[in-house]
Amino acid sequence: MIKTQIQLPDELYRAAKEVAARNEWSLAEVVRRGLEYVVSVYPGLRVPREEWKLPGPFDLGLKKDFFSDPDWRAEVNLSSSALSVIREKRGPGYGGKKRR
Repeated sequence: MIKTQIQLPDELYRAAKEVAARNEWSLAEVVRRGLEYVVSVYPGLRVPREEWKLPGPFDLGLKKDFFSDPDWRAEVNLSSSALSVIREKRGPGYGGKKRR
């Protein structure tokens, strides 16, 4: 343990002595606890890192833009054979073309 000297304003010294007396601590214990609290709340200076930037778009390997089709959910979630059955039932206007 290191022994040191500090200077305190009179009012702070009296308040610290009062806290020590109420808790049956020494003045040194009050100072140690106060310093432990301050150090835990204000961690040391960190080495500045490179500023984080939002990564750019990723290539997901999609062959087409599914969102251009109003029924994109069916196309994404159904197998190609199930999708062809639905297209047959709905007619030639289904899939990829805008409805009016």
